[in-house]
Amino acid sequence: MKGRVLAHNMNKRKIINDPIYGFITIPSDIIFDLMEHKWFQRLRRIKQLALTHYVYPGALHTRFHHALGALHLTTQAIDVLRSKGVQISEEEAEAVLIAILLHDIGHGPFSHALEHTLMDIHHEDLSLLFMQKLNVEFDGKLTLAIDIFSGKYHKPFLHQLVSGQLDMDRMDYLSRDSFFTGVAEGVIGFHRIIKMLMVHDNRLCIEEKGIYSIERFLTARRLMYWQVYLHKSTLAAEVMMISVLKRAKQLAESRGLRTPSAALNFFLEKNFTVNDLDSQGDAIIKNFALLDDSDIIMALKAFSKEEDFTIRFISEGLLHRKLFRVEISDRPFTSDHIKKIRQKIELTFQKQLEDVNAFFIQGEQSNTTYTILKDEIMIISKKGELIPMSKVASADIRSQIITKHYLCYPKTKS
Repeated sequence: MKGRVLAHNMNKRKIINDPIYGFITIPSDIIFDLMEHKWFQRLRRIKQLALTHYVYPGALHTRFHHALGALHLTTQAIDVLRSKGVQISEEEAEAVLIAILLHDIGHGPFSHALEHTLMDIHHEDLSLLFMQKLNVEFDGKLTLAIDIFSGKYHKPFLHQLVSGQLDMDRMDYLSRDSFFTGVAEGVIGFHRIIKMLMVHDNRLCIEEKGIYSIERFLTARRLMYWQVYLHKSTLAAEVMMISVLKRAKQLAESRGLRTPSAALNFFLEKNFTVNDLDSQGDAIIKNFALLDDSDIIMALKAFSKEEDFTIRFISEGLLHRKLFRVEISDRPFTSDHIKKIRQKIELTFQKQLEDVNAFFIQGEQSNTTYTILKDEIMIISKKGELIPMSKVASADIRSQIITKHYLCYPKTKS
């Protein structure tokens, strides 16, 4: 009997070949079982970088890839901390690995691009709800992982490995996104950063000799934001996607518009907020768990044949990469400039548009290299003192929010 159990357990210790890290080993049976769950397998069908492949064709990696990478880095971080005398029990180690594995399970189709569009609920709230449902299914074995994920456990450094300015989530997505886009500016020395991790007063910190690796990490993150995550063409595609789904919601309410996806229809017909999770959480999770990128693509194909000009025009543009024009400015656009563009759009499309706002979107994008407002990266000096990264004399780190304003609209003849 014991032999059969052992063989069964060994069968779950799979080895996965990852293009970034090489071989990744599944560390425990429950991790394997969670990976095999249909809710986690759904992440294979959700692109990590949404519509960024319109700019960088190689950016087709998924949330599934990212979750495995973050799991691998967290495994390494635990080993490093233990080697430095940090007390992490087997139960705690497994729990933090579960937390990082499932940290993005609440992402919807095209990841961040459609967050707060299908419903006004943050993906972390959905991840927590998924984990709570899984905890019931797994007989309470995720309780500690949920406490760590929520920041309620008495060892804050475990939560910081999952969510913080130096977490394994960021460590993986910068490395992975840089690799698949081919943008070398995003390359970071994740091996050295992990080797420099330490815990002091229950907080995650970095040894003093790792300061320059952290500077490189923060600089890479800033460059990736402007060069990849907030690229003009990526922004245009995401704004169009949001616009077409907002129009779909309007038509679902006014004309009974339906898509080939029953799960997508569920969210087009109702506007859910975080307040609905308590009363309608089961129905929300049931339908959300059926949604992935393919539902949206099928909907766009159906929308491209609709009579409504707005939804048809934008859907065709997304399907065939006929993207809107984007203007970006460090300062707000003048009212005269905005008025001029709106008039040009109205003149070009005349009576075909019911709402010009679907074709003329203005907004802003913000990014900061580093923030001192929450969970600042701490450096432990050779004397054993904890010093905030922003106070380290040798570090050129500034907490500055950079905001850029944008206008997005169809390309028209001058």
